[in-house]
Amino acid sequence: MLSLKPFTDNGLRVIGSEKELLRRLARTKAVLFDWDGVFNDGFKDAEGGSPFGEVGSMGVNLLRFALWLRNGSLPKAAVITGQHNPFAERFAQRERLHGLYMGFANKPYAFDAFLTKHGLEADEVAFVFDDAIDLPVAARCGFRVLIGSPATAWFVEQVVARGEADLVTGNSGGNNGLREAADALIALLGNGSEVIAHRAGFTESYQRYLAERQAVVPDIVRNGR
Repeated sequence: MLSLKPFTDNGLRVIGSEKELLRRLARTKAVLFDWDGVFNDGFKDAEGGSPFGEVGSMGVNLLRFALWLRNGSLPKAAVITGQHNPFAERFAQRERLHGLYMGFANKPYAFDAFLTKHGLEADEVAFVFDDAIDLPVAARCGFRVLIGSPATAWFVEQVVARGEADLVTGNSGGNNGLREAADALIALLGNGSEVIAHRAGFTESYQRYLAERQAVVPDIVRNGR
C-alpha cells in the first residue's frame, strides 16, 4: 500500500485490503479516542491524572482538518475514558472537542450517548484505542486504529483475530503512537499535502476551519459523580 509505506516501513500493521480500508474510511464523519495508553503511556499521578503531548495534539488537529477539507464540515470529535482525568478535560477544552465522557467503565453507554447527540451511525466513527475496555466500542466503529506496543503483542493478536482493528501502530502511546495513527489516517484520506500546505501557510481555509473548531462548546460528561 503505497500511501502507507512510510508507516509500514516503521512498524505499522495493516489489516485487510486497501479497498476495504478506503471503503471504511470513506464514511468517516467523527473521530473518537480512548485516553490512557493513547495520549500517553498510561502512567497515573497521585490524583489519577495522565497527561497529553503536543505531538499527539497536533496529529488530532491535523486529522480533524483533513476530514473538514474532505467533507466540507467539522467532524465530531470526542474522548471516552474510564477515569476522571483533569488533563483530558484540559485537552477537550483547549482543542474544542465536541465531547469528553469520563468515568465510563462500560464505554458503550458513552458511545451511544455520543452517537445520539450528534446523529451519527456507529460505522461513521473512526476510533483510536489501546486495550480491552475499548473493544465493545471498537467492534461497532467503522474504522479502528489499535495503538500497539511490545508489551501488548499478545493482546494485539487477540484483537486482530476478533476482527476489531484495521491498523495497528508500530509505536506505543508513550512513544507518539497517537501521532502515527492520525498521520496514517490522513495519508489514507489522500489530502495530506493539502493539509500541511494550508496549516503551514495559515491560509484562509485553515482559519475558517479553526474558527469553526473554536466555536465548539465541549460537552463534559462525568459518570459516577
